[in-house]
Amino acid sequence: MATEITVPVLGESVTEGSIGEWLKQPGDAVAADEPIVSLETDKVAVDVPSPIAGIMSEHRAEVGDTVEVGAVLAVIEEGASAAAPAAAKASTPAPAAAKETVSDAAQTLSPAVRRAVLEHGVDPSTIKGTGKDGRLTKEDVLAAAKAKADPAPAATPAPAPAPAAAATGIRGEERVKMTRMRQTIAKRLKGAQEEAALLTTFNDVDMTAVIEARTKYKDLFAKKHDIRLGFMGFFAKAACLALKDVPSVNAYIQGDEIVYHDYVDISVAVSAPNGLVVPVIRDCQDKGFARIEKDIADYGKRAKEGTLTMADMTGGTFTISNGGVFGSLMSTPIINPPQSAVLGLHRIEDRPVAVNGEVVIRPMMYIALSYDHRLIDGREAVTALKIIKEAIEDPTRMLIDL
Repeated sequence: MATEITVPVLGESVTEGSIGEWLKQPGDAVAADEPIVSLETDKVAVDVPSPIAGIMSEHRAEVGDTVEVGAVLAVIEEGASAAAPAAAKASTPAPAAAKETVSDAAQTLSPAVRRAVLEHGVDPSTIKGTGKDGRLTKEDVLAAAKAKADPAPAATPAPAPAPAAAATGIRGEERVKMTRMRQTIAKRLKGAQEEAALLTTFNDVDMTAVIEARTKYKDLFAKKHDIRLGFMGFFAKAACLALKDVPSVNAYIQGDEIVYHDYVDISVAVSAPNGLVVPVIRDCQDKGFARIEKDIADYGKRAKEGTLTMADMTGGTFTISNGGVFGSLMSTPIINPPQSAVLGLHRIEDRPVAVNGEVVIRPMMYIALSYDHRLIDGREAVTALKIIKEAIEDPTRMLIDL
């Protein structure tokens, strides 16, 4: 009995996706609930599982094709054995060794991990996973590929060969089609610049108090909550104070109306294999440091594994982006529509500053608030950033709501 596999509902307001990768080829055996294809939407990669066990009979779409919700992706012959479709196997080119390895792996791999396995040609069954429940991460695959590529040290190092380009005079280039997510990121960022009246205000923050608090309590915090005490928890709570006092920074424009929120859902920008994504920490105003840090850690891990869902990134009233983890000293972040403001964090560095008439060395960070000037006045933006600065420099303010 043949069963057609269709494009599932991908999320609110998402009507289509594109074929990112076929995980099963015609003639391959398929287990019930086993992923057969990876779809790329505007924000995430989604694996489509087979509802039945059987044999992949045919593909109805190719890699790169755009498919709408409900469209037929593939046909699976229910109850067939792997030996049954021998003719189909014979007429279909044998998949590469790396593809076979991925298809036959005993564990389910995320899209990012599968891409890394295929790209580097490693056997996932020989790699020890460091993710949750022993799952492989992209970093595990890259480390295995590097170990595989590194030759054993020779007794006498051979002279390095001249670069091929220098010998032939040929310079190469490669054209790679943008992923659907990257295309969407490009459109949204350009759209934000064209529609919003963007402006950025800056300040600097003395991180001494926060660093001292982390140093003093990090061990007790980790022991009690099983999570590391990071900087993002402090900035998220400081932002809650600022957004409560300056509600326009937590609002957005919809048509000819302004939508205000009595809650703070913070989008946290994290790096994923296909680009920057912004999962949402909901109701930050009601959460403690431990819950916020756990949410951030979970989102960061799942972003690397490629397992974030549309629901994880839906909504958000304000964004925090930390370019400091990559070494950025200062930047002008772009708002995440329809939001009206984004807080940019940067690297911490020791700088001379004047304190009580004396020049001292302090760990300083530049912070930036980009905002939509159509909704937020300069006074409001500067005030909000100043509240964040004061809360970080005196964390007691966050405990007494000042």
